[in-house]
Amino acid sequence: MEFLQDLLAAIGVVLNGIPQGLLAASLGFASVPTALGFIVGAIACFSLGSVAPISFQAETIVLAGSMGKSMKERFSMIFFAGILMAVLGGLGLLSTISNFAGQVVLSGMMAGVGLVLAKLSLDMVKENRLVGAISMVTAIIVYFFMGKNLVYTIVISLVVSSIAAKVAHQEITSMIPSERPFKLTLSKPVFNISVLRGALVLACLTIGANIAFGNITGGIAGTTQNIDHLTIYSGIADSISALFGGAPVEAIISATASAPHAVTSGVIMMVIMAAILFTGLLPKIGKFVPSQSIAGFLLILGAVVTFPGDAAIAFSGTNPGDSIVGGVTIAVTAFVDPFVGMVCGILLKLLFAAGIGI
Repeated sequence: MEFLQDLLAAIGVVLNGIPQGLLAASLGFASVPTALGFIVGAIACFSLGSVAPISFQAETIVLAGSMGKSMKERFSMIFFAGILMAVLGGLGLLSTISNFAGQVVLSGMMAGVGLVLAKLSLDMVKENRLVGAISMVTAIIVYFFMGKNLVYTIVISLVVSSIAAKVAHQEITSMIPSERPFKLTLSKPVFNISVLRGALVLACLTIGANIAFGNITGGIAGTTQNIDHLTIYSGIADSISALFGGAPVEAIISATASAPHAVTSGVIMMVIMAAILFTGLLPKIGKFVPSQSIAGFLLILGAVVTFPGDAAIAFSGTNPGDSIVGGVTIAVTAFVDPFVGMVCGILLKLLFAAGIGI
């Protein structure tokens, strides 16, 4: 029974990643070479006992797909950003940043991420009212009446909303060119000012996401995630994927963390995703899963699981100005991004510690 839950969680996260994988394909990233990134993640999580898998992350995909003058520049940005992140993780700087920021700032950032996820789910309902609404209603019912289990929540809400889209004869997704299975073509990186700027932007976003998403996923699993390890293998995965024209694969808030064996479930998820990508099945599977089908899961994860607990911690600090630090961090994270929210929280914390503004 426990293995079944591990498998269901893995399948649920795979289904969650398919719409974002289709987004990456629509922006010009090849799906087959991205499988290499998932293989790196699977090997790393298995070897290190890490509960934080890597997968498609919409924020990074959209950012990487909108910068630069050509796909070659975009691949290069991802490649160099991955190397930079792997170096930072290897030097142990992510744990240093996490310790320096403190619990109030980190919890505020994670609470802000919860708001971002909740808003994203509401935006999905606006995009497709039928699928989004059914996904939300199903997720709420399953979560609160089936033992608050995220595994069942994501799987059942995805399946039910996808069936609803099929019954309503909705067009699930636009046609994305198919790829030849197992085909890899080297994309030699280039380096210029535009690539440097893009790599630094991606690195900044990844720092915030790794700390926020890594800690959230670790918390769901009831353990502490080593952010440096996550940063190393996600950075290596990005560089290898981009070297062959693939998409970035980053830290995510993963339902596999709620499975009985979080590490095993995460590895299974990445192996399944790698198989789907290697064999060129992503466009075919995507025809049955509307992107709005994850709206319900995102609502539960953001508004119910993530935000309340972390917001409470962010506002429970005992140092002068901690409540203000927590509030500002939540707001900036929600309206800008996790990294900027973290930086603003740290700066405000230092000002209050110096007696300025109190």
